[in-house]
Amino acid sequence: MAYLLLLISLPANAIIVRHDTGYGRFIASESDYPAIFPLLRSEHGHTCVASLIAERWALTAAHCVLETGLSEAMDSHQSYPVAIAGTANEIVKVIFHPRWPGIARDTQSAGEVDLALLKLSHATPGVSPLVIYNGRSEAGRQLTFLGWGSAGMGSSEDRFRDGRLRFARNSVVAANSHLHFDFDDPAPRGSLAVPFEGIPGLGDSGGPALLPDDDVQVLFGVAVGELGGPERQGRYGARIIYERVSLHADWIVEHADGVQVSALQ
Repeated sequence: MAYLLLLISLPANAIIVRHDTGYGRFIASESDYPAIFPLLRSEHGHTCVASLIAERWALTAAHCVLETGLSEAMDSHQSYPVAIAGTANEIVKVIFHPRWPGIARDTQSAGEVDLALLKLSHATPGVSPLVIYNGRSEAGRQLTFLGWGSAGMGSSEDRFRDGRLRFARNSVVAANSHLHFDFDDPAPRGSLAVPFEGIPGLGDSGGPALLPDDDVQVLFGVAVGELGGPERQGRYGARIIYERVSLHADWIVEHADGVQVSALQ
């Protein structure tokens, strides 16, 4: 039975935040997250996100390969240009998760996995890759989301674009086949909203759910979709879905040389 509504309409929202704090507090410095990079840059903003997980490997949502032109480049036996921490690089190979159905569609059936590994032509000097989480203790953790493009608030449908990287945080409410996050309204008494409450939106597919650990960033999830109907997209009450990286750590390590893992407690 189909159960997951994917975020595959790319040109719209990016990080959506709580309404009572102001947009400025959610702006992130790209220099603090050099391993995070967009897959498509245009005059309208950036679309889809990938995370460097080894010197020559990155991880993203599989449907981003189809939505950014990367698929066409691979089909034509051409490389695909990207920039990591301001340094030019190229994607030369894509490995889809074996349970990816091969097409992007509005719903995802149980058992499908929306992940793809991206092989780069060379390492990016001075950029430390993210560490892959391979434990099973995600529930309740407060993780950080990142994305470029339009911004907005959970109380309104209004959106704007300024091309700046933004972050938000949210707590894992369920960890089963995927990681689940709820966008809580901070206004009601007893609200579970965290200080930097927010969610990714349309266009932020492939983005990371991170947790810092000493001097490294640990990757827990990859943004793939949202449960519920269009009336809740980017609004309070939305439930956001991330691929649960820990369940696929063995596949990642098997195919990507040099990946580091952590069972952070």
